[in-house]
Amino acid sequence: MELRHVRYFLALVEECHFGRAAQRLHVAQSALSQQLKQLERQLGTPLFTRSTRRVELTEAGRHLVTHARSILAEVARAEEQMALLATGRTGRVSIGFVGTATYDVLPRIARTVRAQLPGVSLELRGELLNPELVEGLLGGSYDLALLRTDTPVDAAVEVTTLRSERLVAVLPTGHPLAGRREIPLAALADEPIVVHPSRDRSSMHGRVLAACARAGFEPSALVEVGETATLVVFVAAGHGVALVPESVQSLRLDGVTYLPLAETETVDLGLARRAGPNSPAAEQVAAVIEACVRR
Repeated sequence: MELRHVRYFLALVEECHFGRAAQRLHVAQSALSQQLKQLERQLGTPLFTRSTRRVELTEAGRHLVTHARSILAEVARAEEQMALLATGRTGRVSIGFVGTATYDVLPRIARTVRAQLPGVSLELRGELLNPELVEGLLGGSYDLALLRTDTPVDAAVEVTTLRSERLVAVLPTGHPLAGRREIPLAALADEPIVVHPSRDRSSMHGRVLAACARAGFEPSALVEVGETATLVVFVAAGHGVALVPESVQSLRLDGVTYLPLAETETVDLGLARRAGPNSPAAEQVAAVIEACVRR
């Protein structure tokens, strides 16, 4: 049984007349009759009783009507689904986020994609480091990644810079400097610095040390932590102070104060994807991310 047999059968069922059914299908009446006879031979049973004036369904024909309509409905649904996939309006997209972009960018992207691409399912994972994100892109664990653009990435990964963020200081609320409107970075020269991991695991580690060097000092001590939330918690607990991108201020936590720096120290946030063709859904989500994050 072919789809044209199903369509021809239902057209005749609905028109009850060979001439009208043939006209509706834009085929010759003889071709319609031939195709339906072929269908009856394939099924081994008559589907219609024919007379010069009427065409009526047999019992077998009446049973086939339900199946035929179901078949065409499934085909229509499949065509619609394929069209959505082809245009990126449906599908699954996995996105990884560097730790400092997790608390501000991740919720905003999730809300915007849900509103603009309701047929796309997102898999989101935050609090990752640049090397993990690049490895995940290359291995297929992530379709897209929000990462810091300071460190080189594999040639098979394309990165688009979305925005530049100023660094701000994170101090315990009871710190003597916490009441100021802004502070020079050199004011933190004698403070232990809570920082993301070294050994090329986090681009923020090098950026913080470079900023301190430009301010004329080397931190008296470093306290390394793996996640941004943990970093802020360590500051709240009095283990030191920290420098973070301004978007981290969306992570509200009792016991910490965020202060602007007198200097302009910035880090860039980028959108990364595998070079070459990506799924239509990933490209649609990438366009949404660029529109809602870029500034």
